[in-house]
Amino acid sequence: MTRPILVAPDLAVSEKRTRVWDPVVRIVHWTVVLGVFANLTVLRESSDAHQIAGYIVFGAVACRIAWGLFASGHARFSSFAPTPGKVVSYFKAMREHKAPRYVGHNPAGSVMIFGLIFLLLLISVTGWMMSLDQFWGVRWVEQVHEIVANSIIVAVFIHVLAAILVSFKHKENLPLSMITGRKRPAAEGDVDNAPPAGRR
Repeated sequence: MTRPILVAPDLAVSEKRTRVWDPVVRIVHWTVVLGVFANLTVLRESSDAHQIAGYIVFGAVACRIAWGLFASGHARFSSFAPTPGKVVSYFKAMREHKAPRYVGHNPAGSVMIFGLIFLLLLISVTGWMMSLDQFWGVRWVEQVHEIVANSIIVAVFIHVLAAILVSFKHKENLPLSMITGRKRPAAEGDVDNAPPAGRR
């Protein structure tokens, strides 16, 4: 597992951009965003379209899991997997207004990513169960599906708010980086927790 490293300063770092999010990560991200948004709004009461969107989201999440296990760089789960120590230290640094900038996911973001993956898998499974004769009309399945849907709404709200706040703190447009795939490379005090693209 690659250890986070503090990177030495680069006088020209502000003029550079480095690839952080590869095309698979970005395509999966926006596919999930659109699919979840559609199913929670315009497709909420449309049974067939709701199911199709749900299957697309599940397929995207499954793709991300596989990519996270075998990809290189910042896409690889092992490069940003959270541990209790990392998370506690990061939140302590946040409280003291000393949280460093991470080139990839910071520990708090890592917790959110893995949490969202779990919720998306759970809502996909319960949604699929609701389409089976065995579980058709079973109240507890419907309740779990609804609770998870509401949990996703809360998690997405927190995720978006955190991205905006971190963008302002580090003067970097995080939503835009998930479109272009590029971010400012690590400078003094920043943490680059993944090997260069193309390496494991």
